[in-house]
Amino acid sequence: MDIKEYFARISYQGSHNKPDLGTMSDIFQHHIQAVPFENLSIHCGERIELDLEATYNKIVRKKRGGWCMENNYLFSWVLKTLGYDVTLLGAKVYVPEYDAYAEEIDHLLLKVVLDGKSYIVDAGFGMAYQMWQPMELISGTDQPQTPGVFRFQEESGIWYLEKVKRKQWVLNQSASASHNVEEEVCRRVYLFTLQPRDIEEFRGCNAHLQTAPDSLFVTKSMCSLQTADGIRALVGWKLTEMKYNYRDNMDLVEIRILADADMEKTLKEKFNITLDKKFVPINTSRLSLF
Repeated sequence: MDIKEYFARISYQGSHNKPDLGTMSDIFQHHIQAVPFENLSIHCGERIELDLEATYNKIVRKKRGGWCMENNYLFSWVLKTLGYDVTLLGAKVYVPEYDAYAEEIDHLLLKVVLDGKSYIVDAGFGMAYQMWQPMELISGTDQPQTPGVFRFQEESGIWYLEKVKRKQWVLNQSASASHNVEEEVCRRVYLFTLQPRDIEEFRGCNAHLQTAPDSLFVTKSMCSLQTADGIRALVGWKLTEMKYNYRDNMDLVEIRILADADMEKTLKEKFNITLDKKFVPINTSRLSLF
């Protein structure tokens, strides 16, 4: 880990001598605003490897993004390098269209212990359900953040993450025929236990999610990046830009449908991504990511 090279990648210029909550939160914020959550490799004919050296080279040197198993695995290396007590955890993501959680673990997240308190650190969920700060691992307490109110609920050793949703003001309704603006008050995000995991336990999941015909990551090409006041996301040909809490507990949403010819330029200008191989966008899943 070349920590200076990583800090340059995320434009972090703060101190890092003391492994405390403020420093971790600041680095985390810089990471999610610099490193996209994306699965573009799958739609460029590239394989996503669960290898720290490969992930470091992809995200830090090639200025790409990645999905949870890349972002959080790399971030765990960063935190360990800086002296934090980090444990890998596994989660099962909630799938709204089935009103159920995944049957097998399909998400990697981190637990960090600081001054006797445990925090969940997740730099790899993306879209509108990406937390902006580490969350203290306490049950039933609202933890307001810029994207909305997050909270954990614990039942018999199983922890549930949920997010209270705001209303959305969609500027150009014509482009958002399939945009999800239902009156859902609270969205379940995922469930997890505190059982420590090893990266080897995610290899099957990593392979399955990029090859299974019904995998969300196969049926949708996606790239999302948190901004100073919201999020931007390219899903298939649809570019969505959201400004959080624009007014009266309402998020402002603007949507554009792009032509194939605009893809390369949009990825560069909006996400600072330049791809090595031909990108083939796709969006055949009806599942909303907002």
